[in-house]
Amino acid sequence: MWKGDTALFLAAEGGLYAYFLTIDILRLDLPGVPAKYAGVLLCLLFSVLAARRGGDRLVPLALALTATADWFLLVQNDGYLFGVAIFLAVQTVYLLRLRQGESNGAYWLRGGLALLMGLVLEWVNMATPLNLLAGLYFSQLLSNAILAWTLQGRLWRLFALGLTLFAGCDLCVGLVNSGLAAFELERVASVGMWLFYLPSQVLISLSALPKQEVSHEAK
Repeated sequence: MWKGDTALFLAAEGGLYAYFLTIDILRLDLPGVPAKYAGVLLCLLFSVLAARRGGDRLVPLALALTATADWFLLVQNDGYLFGVAIFLAVQTVYLLRLRQGESNGAYWLRGGLALLMGLVLEWVNMATPLNLLAGLYFSQLLSNAILAWTLQGRLWRLFALGLTLFAGCDLCVGLVNSGLAAFELERVASVGMWLFYLPSQVLISLSALPKQEVSHEAK
């Protein structure tokens, strides 16, 4: 069982999650963006507290960048090129974290996926600067998720699952923004974006906890 401030964090995130998912699924005329962004900021705050207790110090940096990117992409709904560039920086920070965990960089995988993304975008006539940057970002996220699963320990499992859900969110974003999905699939994907996204950030936040706290609390 999770205890203390971790349990409070999860309860608060669960309440926000239930609130905005209800709005998204039922398409209610209620403000969902403030709750979504509050969830992101709460993840940042929790990771900072975890770092101060001896947890990972790169996760707060990555989540601060994430909150900045979401300010443009979610709250302002503008500055897309800048927002995606910041998300690419987030994946660079996560690469540094993986390297600290003694993972190799798998640069052949990163380069190969980035090239593949570019070729696919060119093939479907969608190779705009924004789409190419988004493809580069997604290739790095996918590479990080794959590498995270190669590391051992509960913290790395939390991190790997968080990155995997992160990738699931971005697949939904791609379906919605590409215009290639059928109407019903697009509707499902529009809900799926935040269905995956907030849990991904919560799991990444939990992975910043000191190792002894996770082994003691989450049994």
